[in-house]
Amino acid sequence: MFYVVLSCLTILAHFGFTESVNCKGCVPLDLYTFDKVISKFKAAAVKFDVAYPYGQKHEEYGKLAEAASNIPDLLIGEVGVKDYGEKENAELAARYGIKKDDFPVVKLFVSGVKEPFTFSDTDFTQTNLKKFVRSKSGIHIGLPGCLETFDKLSVRFVSGNQEQRKSILKEAEAQWDKTNGSTDQNVAEVYVKTMRKILDKGTTFIETELKRVQNLIGGKVSKDKKDELQRRLNILQSFQHDEL
Repeated sequence: MFYVVLSCLTILAHFGFTESVNCKGCVPLDLYTFDKVISKFKAAAVKFDVAYPYGQKHEEYGKLAEAASNIPDLLIGEVGVKDYGEKENAELAARYGIKKDDFPVVKLFVSGVKEPFTFSDTDFTQTNLKKFVRSKSGIHIGLPGCLETFDKLSVRFVSGNQEQRKSILKEAEAQWDKTNGSTDQNVAEVYVKTMRKILDKGTTFIETELKRVQNLIGGKVSKDKKDELQRRLNILQSFQHDEL
């Protein structure tokens, strides 16, 4: 993780801010650095939280920061808010209507979009955070078991009409043939078969299949099987995209 922290500190040093990083891979922001820093990125996810956060949600956010460490267009930041003493960053939280009882709150600032998006999923996990960033910013952050090339094809596929989908399916099949390694080939096969099912049964197939796989994950299955089902679920979710 040293290189992740170092990269963040390099950015901070550029802006003359060198306090210690609280969340691994996160850039600490305050009232004075916030606007300067986030304006340099295509998208910036920022967690507003207590000054010294801890717990599972904080750890999940750290995993998001680690996954995004090599994405130059995306900043993962953190604002520590104090409700005592000089009440550091309380003014910044108030700017976005954030109250202490709401912590942690993740806002996504996208270049060219006036108001930030708010992460609202009750299941605060790195997977859902990645989906949130990807769907609102268009920046790809891979979910476990997914392939970026096929994720991008899935976006085009679900956005197209029936004839366009048939054409994109052919692209996906050709890309499948070019995929190296048995693991990636198996993953590519899932994307292609999902596209075929959608062509055959319509987009309702995705919702039906999502529910089926989620039910299986919640049942009595081995850890290995659960991991396999979660990867399949991640691929299915790549066919779900909110409008930006």
